[in-house]
Amino acid sequence: MELVFYFFCSATSDERREKFNMRKALIVGIDYYNNVAPLYGCSTDACAVDSVLSTNGDGTKNFDTKLCIATDQYSIISRKELKNNIEELFKDNCEISLFYFSGHGYIESTGGYLITSDCSEGDDGLPMSDLLNIANASPARNKIIVLDCCHSGIMGNPSYLDASILKEGMTILTASSAEQYALEEEGSGVFTKLFVNALNGSAANLLGDITPGSIYAHIDQSLGLWEQRPIFKTNIRQFTVLRRMFPSISLADLKKIVELFPMKDQDFKLDPSFEPQSTNPNEENMKKFEILQKYNRINLVVPVDSKHMYFAAMEEKSCRLTVLGKHYWNLVKKHRI
Repeated sequence: MELVFYFFCSATSDERREKFNMRKALIVGIDYYNNVAPLYGCSTDACAVDSVLSTNGDGTKNFDTKLCIATDQYSIISRKELKNNIEELFKDNCEISLFYFSGHGYIESTGGYLITSDCSEGDDGLPMSDLLNIANASPARNKIIVLDCCHSGIMGNPSYLDASILKEGMTILTASSAEQYALEEEGSGVFTKLFVNALNGSAANLLGDITPGSIYAHIDQSLGLWEQRPIFKTNIRQFTVLRRMFPSISLADLKKIVELFPMKDQDFKLDPSFEPQSTNPNEENMKKFEILQKYNRINLVVPVDSKHMYFAAMEEKSCRLTVLGKHYWNLVKKHRI
């Protein structure tokens, strides 16, 4: 006990933080199959996911990725290889361990399967129940599974899987329901194309953060009720950030919202001194007006009884917080951001 305690305490805080902040991703795309019909966009989709997850929007390191693609007989991915890589992915105490799969999926009475290059029958693929069990047992703080394959919505379905309970920290995002096929369009999976677009900024909030929840919302809103329906299952305390983009506004400017609006329902009175083009501008007021105009551009603030912030100032009117503005006011006030 003393020896274990000594080694634990001898690690520096930076070393412990580095280990905790590790973000690993296993990205698999299978086009080539020995015995079943080939696919044509899965490896391309996997490469797109690998590219977007590897770095944040500003080019800084994000995930440490491992890309596995099967494009011909020389690069096949076997069931054993896939399972070994999945076990390697989920064995560490990471901040996030993420698994992405694009390829054939199969469903029958015994459950769902991920089909690898060496499969002859659907049920000789990797059972999704095995994938779930491995991820559930992982010490990683956040376990994320993203499946772009037919019938992927069966993942975690209690009517098919014995181990159907999602342990804390588990999130599953699939391209379609258990009964549906995952469609391709212009050489790319419909789901993965939306997934990559979301990671490229379509699902970012004002601070540039992209979470699994915002990704699902983007995909869900992009697909109609008559199209394949993405499935989202999770058991978490709070969403983790998968990628960061350039924020629409700096955090420092956003936090000034509670200074400019001491009460969230209070209008901010304007006059010509706030506008630089007026005859008698005030330097302090111009600084405040610059921030208010930033708020206006991202729909946090609107002018009252005026079409533009400029006219609101010149006509001595006001501006007020929008519903979105009040939401961010609450987040700043409660020190949530």
